[in-house]
Amino acid sequence: MDPAATVLIVEDEPKLARLLDDYLKAAGYRTHWVSDGVSAVTAARTTKPDLILLDVMLPGKDGLAVCREVRAFAQTPIIMVTARVEEIDRLLGLELGADDYVCKPFSPREVVARVKAVLRRTAPAAVAQPDRLEINESRLTMRLDGKTLVLTPVEFRLLNALASQPGRIFSRDQLLDRLHLDHRVVLDRTVDSHVKNVRRKLAEVAPGEELIRSVYGVGYKLEIA
Repeated sequence: MDPAATVLIVEDEPKLARLLDDYLKAAGYRTHWVSDGVSAVTAARTTKPDLILLDVMLPGKDGLAVCREVRAFAQTPIIMVTARVEEIDRLLGLELGADDYVCKPFSPREVVARVKAVLRRTAPAAVAQPDRLEINESRLTMRLDGKTLVLTPVEFRLLNALASQPGRIFSRDQLLDRLHLDHRVVLDRTVDSHVKNVRRKLAEVAPGEELIRSVYGVGYKLEIA
């Protein structure tokens, strides 16, 4: 998220929309809510959200039609919300091209987890920094100023996440999402420990430089020319 991904909530039940809005904001996302299909297409064009949470049953124009129209002009990730279990194959199939679905009734926490997973899956691949930082993702290796960094797999994923968008501030939660492939539950302060180790290894190659900077109360960013 940069600084926070925007989620367009398309839901005609105000109580449910407010619940989703509260949970998504608590997770650090920006939100925009519309309650009908026609407004959803307009909002998708004008607000350019990072993800659309799209109910199937909507007034004016249903979610299936909205999904088709949005796909005609954007590849924005779409999570369909449906009570029609029989529609799932269509929602995820070639006909519509939705990225995921959630069945009603659902837990708001589950929805937030799905949003995180889809955004992580559809995020642009990390870009190597050719001037100073060379990244080989297949071999989990990095070189800074031509010198090899000896990193653990977790440290590699941490530095790779920061290097994907130098200058961007990543929260601890955002970094935690990328550290462990099995999505184990760990304390957010675990990130601090890994950052400390990575900083030490960077300092061995580039003494006197603070390449990973702390942003008080927010998280970390990589500053590398």
